[in-house]
Amino acid sequence: MSSKTNEQRRKFLRGSAAVIPVVSLGGTVMRSAFADMPPAPPLDQYTPAFFSAPEWAFIKAACDRLIPASSDGPGALETNVPVFIDLELHGGYGAGEDWYMEGPFNVHADATFGYQLPYTPSELYRRGIAATEKYCQQTFQKSFEALDEKTRDQVLTDLQKKTIDFAAFGETQMTSAAFFSFLLQNTKEGYLSDPTHGGNRDMGSWKMIGFPGARANYTEWVDQHNVKYPLGPVDLAGRRG
Repeated sequence: MSSKTNEQRRKFLRGSAAVIPVVSLGGTVMRSAFADMPPAPPLDQYTPAFFSAPEWAFIKAACDRLIPASSDGPGALETNVPVFIDLELHGGYGAGEDWYMEGPFNVHADATFGYQLPYTPSELYRRGIAATEKYCQQTFQKSFEALDEKTRDQVLTDLQKKTIDFAAFGETQMTSAAFFSFLLQNTKEGYLSDPTHGGNRDMGSWKMIGFPGARANYTEWVDQHNVKYPLGPVDLAGRRG
């Protein structure tokens, strides 16, 4: 990965971190609710709660290309992003507990009308992965996970650009771009979230971009412009990075 690409990556991640709802996080009161939560195990020791084995292989391969590791910092796999997505889909988010899911839905409506698919996030992922895998098998005679990095990147690009017609593979309600949008958004969330949610293992992304996390008080640094913040991040459980 070139130095120009690394710098673009840093700027993108810093900008994304600025909108993370870390709730500035109320110090001791906020941390106490998470203090007894153990960190998620490393990726190679984790057993998925939601994904099947083939789906798990897809998610790991996709996340690895969306945020690859580099000399600049850890990637999605090193920071447990697939674990974050698995836990998210296994819980209330995956079931759409806070979503209006009664319909009617108009899958052809303008984006300004909001979410218009008759699928919960967990259903969206299962259907999106299945359609993508069918495309890969038809086009390359391989699963997505078995493709080389360049080809995986091209498949992800084609998903994003809606070049892959999901309808040809049995999915008539959802476009490939809709699936990719969820996959990319959840990957970014897992990379930049608090580690108590399963991703951002060891606060790797926070260390890379210099984000302080849930430190209760660092007001003495507010007016010190162009001075690098010298302390590592702290998560909601009180662990220090």
